[in-house]
Amino acid sequence: MKTSLKATAQVGWRLAKAAVGRDVSHRADVKLPTDWFGSVYGGWVVYTPPISSTSVVYSCGIGEDASFDLALISRFGVTVHAFDPTPKAVDWVSAQDLPPSFEFHQLGIADFDGMARFNAPPRRQDASYTLVEGRGNAAVAVQASVRRLSTIMSDFGHDRIDLLKMDIEGAEYGVIEDLVSSALDIRQMLVEFHHSFEAIKVEETYRAVALLRRRGFKLFYVSPRGEEYSFVHMDHL
Repeated sequence: MKTSLKATAQVGWRLAKAAVGRDVSHRADVKLPTDWFGSVYGGWVVYTPPISSTSVVYSCGIGEDASFDLALISRFGVTVHAFDPTPKAVDWVSAQDLPPSFEFHQLGIADFDGMARFNAPPRRQDASYTLVEGRGNAAVAVQASVRRLSTIMSDFGHDRIDLLKMDIEGAEYGVIEDLVSSALDIRQMLVEFHHSFEAIKVEETYRAVALLRRRGFKLFYVSPRGEEYSFVHMDHL
């Protein structure tokens, strides 16, 4: 009951902020059978019927929580390709006893191939670096390799992504435009939008969701916080 009341309060507060242009408000397009995978902090809602041991899964943005990835591995026996080039994530992953089906790649996801500057988190105890200018601690930024999804898919020999999770601290907007323009075969997508950042306007999230809907993605879940979204492409319902 406490969780339900808290979620209801979060939704109400978001709607109030959305009414004055300080937050976003979206409703799900379809109702689907779903399950929650991972911890309270690092978990996601997944449309489960299409997922199997042969699914191609990309998990972009690990930080210090692989509970989502490990839950998928445990449930489906799937291989998860995990991406995060930032120092705390690399150190954390190297210190864990992770199964071989958790394949970690020290690469960031962006809308270009090359090197990128990641600003450190504003608080030292946090793990989330960001590509967003004006966010985080630029004084201790790091340089790291980034790749387009199309480049990674080509390098890995993948012609599709069955499940794509992106928690990439503001870089999701450019990546969404790039994957749509590249007409990649992505069947289910879980995205954390970062319109809570001062440097990112709520209109950017509205634009990204509208773009995905125009390209056939159906929204089936929005978290009470209004930042975690789950989509499935209509061709794969």
